[in-house]
Amino acid sequence: MYLFQLHQQDLKEIREKPFKKEKDIQHLCEKNLKQLLGLRFIASEFRVAGFRIDTLAFDDQTQSFVIIEYKNKKHSSVIDQGYAYLSVMLNNKADFILEYNENQDTQLKRNSVDWSQSKVIFISPEFTTHQKESINFRDLPMELWEIKRYENNIIQMNPIRPTGASGSINTISKQSVAIEQVSREIKVFTEEDHLTRKPDEVIDLYQQLKEEILNLGDNLSIRATKLYIAFTINKRNMVDVRLLKKGLKIWINAKRGELDDPAGLMRDVAGKGHWGNGDYEVQINDEEHIEYIIHLIKQVYEKNI
Repeated sequence: MYLFQLHQQDLKEIREKPFKKEKDIQHLCEKNLKQLLGLRFIASEFRVAGFRIDTLAFDDQTQSFVIIEYKNKKHSSVIDQGYAYLSVMLNNKADFILEYNENQDTQLKRNSVDWSQSKVIFISPEFTTHQKESINFRDLPMELWEIKRYENNIIQMNPIRPTGASGSINTISKQSVAIEQVSREIKVFTEEDHLTRKPDEVIDLYQQLKEEILNLGDNLSIRATKLYIAFTINKRNMVDVRLLKKGLKIWINAKRGELDDPAGLMRDVAGKGHWGNGDYEVQINDEEHIEYIIHLIKQVYEKNI
């Protein structure tokens, strides 16, 4: 990849400035964790059961812990290391909650954590071909992110997407005690999980809404969680959708009073228990209101681009 800076009509190449130390990557990411990955920073160099975790983070969207490891040198196996850390987490849950509570203003209870959506993120300037190919499972609770630094203080973060990830990690879980243990408790949810065993008319309604949402811009992503499918922009959930037996439940991520809803279609759920993000909720059973709902979603989209 080549980067250039345009000055009038002349291009000047922006050269890479490699990180000299792994610590440089860690300090940069920890200071900007919310912006880079949409996560809450909990602790640095967290030690538990003989392991040292580079960065402990928390995902407020899924109410789950995230372990982050930094690599400035090529490493043999991210899979083995990742599952070792997840195994330690599941066997020492109280230590993770205690670390959260000692470093945050709010208190976290054991039963409020969704351990099933825990994951490990590896961040490195470069991953080997073997490392990239090793994550080609649809249900792997791990992510690889490449980070690069350039002249003019430019930072680039790119996720390494699995290619052809159709197999399950469970097919090799019996070869490793750690993988087998973690796989029993941690579940990586996909869009397909939410579509399974739903009526065709509900799936068709979802696909129509999905297409209209994605048409808002190329910078939108889809992320499936245990409870809903999220459409995100800049690491932030914009709208969450749950497929029901009859219709869809939709949450738009805006605070009370921020959404211009002249038809009064949305239900105010501020201060009420609900799964999705934001204070606006609606349930639809057909396509009648999709165009209007897209108009409401567009308001949130335009505030985040």
